Amino acid sequence: MKRCSWVTDDPIYIKYHDMEWGVPLHDDIKLFEMLILEGAQAGLSWITILKRREAYRVAYDGFDPVKIAKWNSKKINRLLKDPRIIRNKLKIEAAIVNARAYLKVVNEFKSFDEFIWSFVGDRPIQNSWQESGQIPTATPESDRMSKELKRRGYKFVGPTICYAFMQAVGMVNDHVIDCFRYESI
Repeated sequence: MKRCSWVTDDPIYIKYHDMEWGVPLHDDIKLFEMLILEGAQAGLSWITILKRREAYRVAYDGFDPVKIAKWNSKKINRLLKDPRIIRNKLKIEAAIVNARAYLKVVNEFKSFDEFIWSFVGDRPIQNSWQESGQIPTATPESDRMSKELKRRGYKFVGPTICYAFMQAVGMVNDHVIDCFRYESI
């Protein structure tokens, strides 16, 4: 079975690629989770975050933005001592800022899904890359998303992070054309 070249032989990576990456996602909380995890990944490999995702779900209160928006210094200090997650104070504080910004977006747009998918005209961009080396790290859409998220106060949402988020949640289909998932997505 042919997969995208970035997939290693790690079962977690294989499952993520085969079942999740590039599949259009429209659940507000899961979209928020992926945005936070993509920010946590900055400077690290995605597998580092994937292996800790379940621990993040516990430590980050199920990615409930209402709860995260209320975190205080006591909670931040507990997280900084939690070896199951990436203990980076700036990234933890960014989750709080992003939760607060997320709640404002939901209040304005009725859903995060409606807001975030507007950057691709509410439907996935279907690319047709021959090889993974052709896939960009940012696009005009991820640039626009990044600028708008930053304008709204979000942190750790540069164009590259936004594009990785877009790939992960199926806003773009960046499976290479000979990958077995390309056609089904």
